[in-house]
Amino acid sequence: MSRVKQSFVWDPFARTGIEPDRLVRAAVEIGYQGVELVPQEYWQLVKDHGLALVSAVGHPLAPEGLNRPENLVSLEKEIRHNFELAAQWGISLLLCFSGCRYGVDDLTAAEITAENLRHLAPLAEDAGVTLVLELLNSKVKGRDYQADKSAWGIKVCEMVASPRVRLLYDIYHMQMMEGDIISTIRQSYLFFGHYHTAGNPGRNDLDEAQELYYPAIVRAILDTGYEGYIGHEFFPKGDPVTALKAAFDVCNV
Repeated sequence: MSRVKQSFVWDPFARTGIEPDRLVRAAVEIGYQGVELVPQEYWQLVKDHGLALVSAVGHPLAPEGLNRPENLVSLEKEIRHNFELAAQWGISLLLCFSGCRYGVDDLTAAEITAENLRHLAPLAEDAGVTLVLELLNSKVKGRDYQADKSAWGIKVCEMVASPRVRLLYDIYHMQMMEGDIISTIRQSYLFFGHYHTAGNPGRNDLDEAQELYYPAIVRAILDTGYEGYIGHEFFPKGDPVTALKAAFDVCNV
């Protein structure tokens, strides 16, 4: 029996044109237990098929984020609303984002981000929801994303010191930025509240055309005692159901 709970992010698979009902039914048949970042119009569909709504967006990924003090007022209003929805629908994770650097040095930005997250942490604790700050690559043209290294995110979490503020360790993005995936997971797993997968290069299927060996990565995650979901966030090169099944099997360790 598999030790891992698997989920998938809605958009990369839905954008292939597959009907929502067929996508959800196929996921259940494969063995998935949850879905992530689902448009709200499909939340009931997901629930009706017995799948968990694992994550939602606390605020949109944008050039602006939690690394600037003047952004807190508008972001807090949106995050408060999404905490309420998450509590109502049983969503355990809300994603948040650092924003781009705009020339601010990493230490100053970490202090500002931590201060903003310290302000939001009691709201997360009251809602029973975990805020996960997503680690993303900064190699995308025009996006100088601040939380682009695990060490920076860990520093922020250390300053916040709340069990309801963790990192979303996106394996694809961190392979692009720093590599050393398994060692980082073993050393810093206490700060990682969630994991996303994708093949690198290309952000496609978890197949033999990419460089990450996911069975070993998943075993390393599980060996830390992690009991949450591992979510697939890649763009399938072919049939979405076939890709979902192949990814499930690769990580079904």
